[in-house]
Amino acid sequence: MLLTYLSYKGNIWEQIFQVSFLLEMINTVPFIITIFWPPLRNIFVPVFLNCWLAKCALENMINDLHRAIQRTHSAMFNQVLILICTLLCLVFTGACGIQHLERAGKNLSLFDALYFCIVTFSTVGYGDVTPQIWPSQLLVVIMICVALVVLPLQFEELAYLWMERQKSGGNYSRHRAQTEKHVVLCVSSIKIDLLMDFLNEFYAHPRLQDYYVVILCPTEMDIQVRRVLQIPLWSQRVIYLQGSALKDQDLMRAKMDDAEACFILSSRNEVDRTAAVYHQKSMTILRAWAVKDFAPNCPLYVQILKPENKFHVKFADQVVCEEEFKYAMLALNCVCPATSTLVTLLVHTSRGQEGQMSPEQWQKIYGRCSGNEVYHIRLCDSKFFGEYDGKSFTYASFHAHKKYGVCLIGVKREDNKSILLNPGPRHIMASTDTCYYINITKEENSAFIFKQEESKGVPVGGLYDAPSRLPVHSIIASMGTVAMDLQNPEPAENSCKLALPTENGGGSRRPSIAPVLELADSSAILPCDLLTDPLEDETPHSEEEGFLVQEYVKGYPPNSPYIGSSPTLCHLLQQKAPFCCLRLDKGCKHNSFEDAKAYGFKNKLIIVSAETAGNGLYNFIVPLRAYYRPRKELNPIVLLLDNPPDNHFLEAICWFPMVYYMAGTIDNLDNLLQCGIIYADNLVVVDKESTMSAEEDYMADAKTIVNVQTMFRLFPSLSIITELTHPSNMRFMQFRAKDCYSLALSKLEKIERDKGSNLAFMFRLPFAAGRVFSISMLDTLLYQSFVKDYMIAIARLLLGLDTTPGSGYLCAIKVTEEDLWIRTYGRLFQKLCSSSAEIPIGIYRTESHMFSSSEMVFFILQSQVSINVDDCDDTRDRRESWKEKTAHRNSTGSDQSEHPLLRKKSMQWARRLSRKSAKPPSRTERITQQRLNLYRRSERQELSELVKNRMKHLGLPTAGYDEMNDHQNTLSYVLINPPPDTILELNDIVYIIRSDPLAHMPEDLPSGQTGARMRQDYSSETRDETHL
Repeated sequence: MLLTYLSYKGNIWEQIFQVSFLLEMINTVPFIITIFWPPLRNIFVPVFLNCWLAKCALENMINDLHRAIQRTHSAMFNQVLILICTLLCLVFTGACGIQHLERAGKNLSLFDALYFCIVTFSTVGYGDVTPQIWPSQLLVVIMICVALVVLPLQFEELAYLWMERQKSGGNYSRHRAQTEKHVVLCVSSIKIDLLMDFLNEFYAHPRLQDYYVVILCPTEMDIQVRRVLQIPLWSQRVIYLQGSALKDQDLMRAKMDDAEACFILSSRNEVDRTAAVYHQKSMTILRAWAVKDFAPNCPLYVQILKPENKFHVKFADQVVCEEEFKYAMLALNCVCPATSTLVTLLVHTSRGQEGQMSPEQWQKIYGRCSGNEVYHIRLCDSKFFGEYDGKSFTYASFHAHKKYGVCLIGVKREDNKSILLNPGPRHIMASTDTCYYINITKEENSAFIFKQEESKGVPVGGLYDAPSRLPVHSIIASMGTVAMDLQNPEPAENSCKLALPTENGGGSRRPSIAPVLELADSSAILPCDLLTDPLEDETPHSEEEGFLVQEYVKGYPPNSPYIGSSPTLCHLLQQKAPFCCLRLDKGCKHNSFEDAKAYGFKNKLIIVSAETAGNGLYNFIVPLRAYYRPRKELNPIVLLLDNPPDNHFLEAICWFPMVYYMAGTIDNLDNLLQCGIIYADNLVVVDKESTMSAEEDYMADAKTIVNVQTMFRLFPSLSIITELTHPSNMRFMQFRAKDCYSLALSKLEKIERDKGSNLAFMFRLPFAAGRVFSISMLDTLLYQSFVKDYMIAIARLLLGLDTTPGSGYLCAIKVTEEDLWIRTYGRLFQKLCSSSAEIPIGIYRTESHMFSSSEMVFFILQSQVSINVDDCDDTRDRRESWKEKTAHRNSTGSDQSEHPLLRKKSMQWARRLSRKSAKPPSRTERITQQRLNLYRRSERQELSELVKNRMKHLGLPTAGYDEMNDHQNTLSYVLINPPPDTILELNDIVYIIRSDPLAHMPEDLPSGQTGARMRQDYSSETRDETHL
């Protein structure tokens, strides 16, 4: 046996000095010798040392077993097994050796020897059992030395494997995957903002509380993410796996085939933006393909950056293209103010509790209305809409809002997969229809006590038939009361006609509003002929204007810049414009215009500043040239591009009327003046790809913010809509260091964030007014689609990205002085439903902004205007009277926006208070105040002179540049589905969903009669705005 062992291949001395060989020699040689020499048969042979040989044999057997069953992820298991075996061998060897040697001393039992070894190796050392003779003491020393060498090596290896496993995340248990539900989030790199947005939005739904989230990311977890995932709230539900979705092994670790859904997100914040785009084109698409190949039954939710890559992931259950949504939303912001804020609030989950502890009334109602979301329910299962089976859609929408405060915005037939927003009064509700509505909470979570009507033949008229028909709408969380017309509970016989208000408030009753009919009246619905524009024959035009108008036709754009764009009926030119005519700042052989003033546009311009003419920019033009927008309300569009567009993009836009481009940047004043910024109402600043890369993540918006701040100072009345990379940077928009009100809003944001709000930034004035937007705000749209699979379709219909026959579109109307007789939002709802079949969904309100008392005192102290302390009581009385006057003026609904209260006015008010004090201001204080006013006036004059000098240098007329007021004194915000008793105010802009004109076009109506009726309908509309 020895010769056979020595004949083993390899170095012979290596075999001899191996521990296993020595152990075999010690245990085997004495047995062989006793065969030939009997006197040595009484010698003691340490057979217990064979446990180390058994340990080696067990390791080899486990390795062979793993090799046989093809188990690859067993390093951790092997190391734990080796450590346990080592500890057992040390304890067993020590116990057997001490028990044998102590036979010459105390004669310890085997149990006492085992007890002594465990106490010794655990470093406890009670001292009740000790070796008495030197051989056993020597054995203890040897065993301790061996343990000090072997055990640290084993623990080090185990700790290393554990750390590596923690970095890679290990595996998601197959047993857990089969018994628990989980979703997989695939990203290339995960940041703390993205993670918290996903977790907060995903776990905001009650039905998802038991789900696990498995994050599959190829990069190592950063410190901030690790710190968040150690919080008990997330540590039990979020599992981080380091791996790639392109590897089947990593997909198997995440148990992708058992997942309820897989979210694949693009990386928009790479160090190099160009690398991010390339990464999106390759990795995001390949991830989707890999997941679909590995788990074909797993629902897939994909987010991509560029619209031209949509067709690669068309198989996914839900797809969100960032550039499509971004440009469409920015475009609607120009015609429907704060559309970005409206959609952002709709797609975020909120309980409507934000701002309820604030002393500001606008923050309370704004925060309460922000809790409205879109929900769905079948008509036959609904208490809200079940009674309207067989009734028209507008009738169901109005009466559901009147009774319960819910806003029915859309419907879907059982036999049709398309969602229809406001299909109009011709749509008759069926019991199998799916209703989509806006409310604080879904109907299943509402605590209502529905009472059956005593009589089914109750006539419908007025706004309310009796006070007893106000049962449940006020129970909706903080929705308020809807007692809107208790003074006129009985329906008027002649209520079908709209009575105009009498002069000077005369008359004993308010004008009545026509009732909303249960079934559509064909004669009352105004038809619309899409092939002829009703504005063509209104008034005679000049030669140039008439020539331009006659060139416009309605049709589908012949050239789309990318595959997968939804066809939209638009205003087009009869013949495409030459590429040379699209250049705004250079003349050609067709025209000699070189600036926006020379074109003589009738409407205000919309300027878009972007780095390149990407395919997504096409979605900015289409909503502004849609067929349903009146021809006289079309605004010229100027694309201010850092890099000139290619011919492929020009070929796509050359069919649209009044679309031009110009090479230039927003940090160049000459470029801004040439593109006609003084004739523009809106300037859209798109986040540039080259500025998204920065050493510090949140510095990516630095250049954009500074440029916008400069334009805000040069052109204070211009509406600037800015896209930012990080939503947290919106606090720097229109930044004023000494604005106490902004500081108070900053504190409110921190309070809401500490309370766990998903919309902590909602009270920032730029966001509330729709002046700032970040595409990351729409990440929640993809997350919500897991629970609400209709949210992406509804958002695309609202933004005009998709046009479904019979579905309405989003637009806005303005409340004027002639419309204040309507008085409340509930009466406005009835008027729109009864007259034009339009569904209002919210209000964009602008209010005058006043400092509160404490903030005004702080402002006065900062301005070095002293008020005598002895007259504090008198001053306080004046402040209270000022508050009462301000509240009375706001409640009367007067036009606050027409009388701006600038900081200059605030300073005048402060000086007036100072003059009324008993002690007159000192000479030093007056000089300081005069110097401050001179500084403010000279700064404004310097900016004005700078702009005018540049205009003269460029040969532009300076008459168009006037010193317009700064809107620092106003604040604007969005009210989604406000309570029906909300009082309308002057200049309120109402968001409405207007029904599709195609659905109202009768087949048997002659074209002449159609044109005449439409001319009569549009005669009351002006070019700049649409009145009620």
